[in-house]
Amino acid sequence: MMNWEQLLSGGRFEINKNLTSSETKSRSEFERDYDRIIFSAPFRNLQDKTQVFPLPEHDFVHTRLTHSLEVSSVGRSLGKATGDFLVQKYPGLQESGISSSDIGAIVAAAALAHDIGNPPFGHAGEEAISDFFNHHPYGYAWQPYVTQQEWTDLCNFEGNAQGFRMLVSKENGLKLTYATLASFTKYPRPAQIFEKNPNRKSHKKFGFFIDHKKEYENLAKILGLGHSSPESYFRHPLAFLVEAADDICYSIIDLEDGCTLGLVSFEETLSLLVEILGEKFQQKKLSKYKTTSQKLAVLRAMTIGQLIDEAVSAFCEQEEKMLEGSFDQALTDIIPSAQALEKISTLSVQKIYRSKPVLEKEAAGFQVLEGLLEVFSRALNHKFYQTDLYSGKDKSILRLLPEDFPMDNWGPRHNPYPLLRELIDFISGMTDKYALSLYRKVKGIALPGV
Repeated sequence: MMNWEQLLSGGRFEINKNLTSSETKSRSEFERDYDRIIFSAPFRNLQDKTQVFPLPEHDFVHTRLTHSLEVSSVGRSLGKATGDFLVQKYPGLQESGISSSDIGAIVAAAALAHDIGNPPFGHAGEEAISDFFNHHPYGYAWQPYVTQQEWTDLCNFEGNAQGFRMLVSKENGLKLTYATLASFTKYPRPAQIFEKNPNRKSHKKFGFFIDHKKEYENLAKILGLGHSSPESYFRHPLAFLVEAADDICYSIIDLEDGCTLGLVSFEETLSLLVEILGEKFQQKKLSKYKTTSQKLAVLRAMTIGQLIDEAVSAFCEQEEKMLEGSFDQALTDIIPSAQALEKISTLSVQKIYRSKPVLEKEAAGFQVLEGLLEVFSRALNHKFYQTDLYSGKDKSILRLLPEDFPMDNWGPRHNPYPLLRELIDFISGMTDKYALSLYRKVKGIALPGV
């Protein structure tokens, strides 16, 4: 049985010993988490990463950055509301200095970082990286040199696991608190698992690569997270709120974007949102607003507010089962508006996610990421493994890698998994536009300054 005082630990893997007492008092540990994320380069890069519409030409369409900020805002609301419930139910939390605002700050920080590991071009980018190792000659050429678990990682790129890697990396990680890291991890299991339970939402994907398994094991031990299977763990209860914040935002805001772009009619959008609002919807009040964008903004705000209330109630009802590890569903699947959200999801797939502009640009994303991986993977392979093929072209390509890219001590006797993880870090960390620009240059389609 998990307990809240242990679950809300403000400790970190690495503590900044130079932190002054005034800095400690001015911000809570969890507020510092939020600040570390928002001022980080990986978070800043989300401003030019695809949410739904790759390389959007309209400034009112959401990017990963605006989506993450909105999810964080909803997450804070969910966290504070459930925090009020928790500090009243468990007096020991107040005695140990935990407030509802602290719980809100944990969820806000974890939600802010929830997409930080996503590659360029959204989910198409994830598939493109996986496909490269599964199907491309210079992808599966690495298989003989790595272990089976490492190969499973490479063939199944996962943005959630990449995000955990970025947050806990010894070199460039953000050194977040244990509570925030565990709340961030919606899928607390490695890629290679033979006992996936289809009834557990936390088994749907995976949350850490094999080279960071020890970090998550230590995290789970510190927070008292139990095992759902020999290789998997129970979710931190606040991870359900992070997931709910994401589900609420993308369901409603992707629909709003689809309506704004003319992929879904306003009438259809209205009818879907009214199903959630119920008696709260008043046509007379909506008629006071002149433009469609104003009406959409009001409807979106009201709908998200309603869904927050429903998710908070569901969390409070299931909280004890979460501590036992017996509850493992999305909160948005058990709230009163679950059926209405399912209708929105079905429509979004048909008219938004599979719309021609989205599919065309996703196809371009596959080409770009495969092309970049091919060029750099081939050059690394030739330099260290098939050395007789190493060419002047390969030398030029490798000079485009970051200055701190590890270029020493590789060869047929050395496992290249860390090298490949660094390459994936480099490419998955690119913005959409930078990836496209670099692809054009290394393929000779465009020249610098031309």
